[in-house]
Amino acid sequence: MLELIKKPPTVEILTEEKLLEYLEKKERLRHYIGFEISGEVHIGLGLVALRKVADFQEAGIETAIFLADYHSWINKKLNGNLDVIKKVAGGYFQEALKISLKCIGGDPSKTKFILGSEFYGKLGLKYLENVIKVSEKISLGRAMRSITIMGRKMGEKLDFAQLIYVPMQVADIFSLGVNLAHGGLDQRKAHVIAIEVWKEFGYKPVAVHHHLLMGIHVSEEQRRKILEARKRGDRKTFEESIIDIKMSKSRPQSAIFIHDSEEEIRKKIRSAFCPPNEIELNPIVEIAQHIIFPWLSRREEEFQVKNLKKGGVKKFKVFGDLEKEYMEGKIHPMDLKDTVANYLIQILEPARKYFLEGNGKKYLEEMRELEVTR
Repeated sequence: MLELIKKPPTVEILTEEKLLEYLEKKERLRHYIGFEISGEVHIGLGLVALRKVADFQEAGIETAIFLADYHSWINKKLNGNLDVIKKVAGGYFQEALKISLKCIGGDPSKTKFILGSEFYGKLGLKYLENVIKVSEKISLGRAMRSITIMGRKMGEKLDFAQLIYVPMQVADIFSLGVNLAHGGLDQRKAHVIAIEVWKEFGYKPVAVHHHLLMGIHVSEEQRRKILEARKRGDRKTFEESIIDIKMSKSRPQSAIFIHDSEEEIRKKIRSAFCPPNEIELNPIVEIAQHIIFPWLSRREEEFQVKNLKKGGVKKFKVFGDLEKEYMEGKIHPMDLKDTVANYLIQILEPARKYFLEGNGKKYLEEMRELEVTR
């Protein structure tokens, strides 16, 4: 079980000691990950975040996906229209998460889907009490510094509702009775607060953070800024910059969506940033590492790169070998792009068929109509 929890795309466990304690005592692990309802689902969410959910399922852990409609409302997603947010949450968004799980070998029937507003309604005043308990333990300054979990930067103009976002997210963990909180690295600040205020709720949760897939159109300037910030130990700039370049629906040119057509996938990958001989902060290399290699590993297949100019195929069983050859210039960026596009098309076939040809078409059309008319 520990091996599956630590398996990439996991990049951090807070704390591993507490996790080991739970495992040694044979405590039942109860997982959750929360998602804002923000429109079309991209591969960073659908194929990386849910890859970790599939790992938890395989480990026999009880998994749950929290459809955070109130948080989406506070963060002004879908124009801050709560009715639209709820409709998309119960329709397109939930269907997109289920089919994404299937794409990477998970089982949506083994994961509980919880709509935030319905959960709060059932919990009643108890939830408000939990929000107040958390709020009493953090300062206004810390709440403001933690807004990065909303995809916002320090110094941005906020309304008062946005300041309760973090206490609400922490309260969600304890209200759900979760001892394994899961999210991307951008959710770290909320999870650290949850770990610190545990005495108010009687148990200390563990937080598992997965890698944030970067957008495919990051610039060389952005890349250099992040690498320099990391080199000089500037954690604030580094964290804000990483969040700024993550794949996001709000920057559609940076994202590949789970139901993109074959032509759209090839076009996007072909124009993506992919510096030769560089593996750090290279979005095409990241897709190979965090999506394609795990998928191929489950199928016991090799990663095959065709040389488009000279012919011939190179085969790789492990990512490290591909990484080494790319760094040495033995694989051309266009050959890698073509390979990654072909594999993504295969992986996303169930989602593409469901949303473009099957029963999911009505959900996608409804969501797009709601976005246009909101």
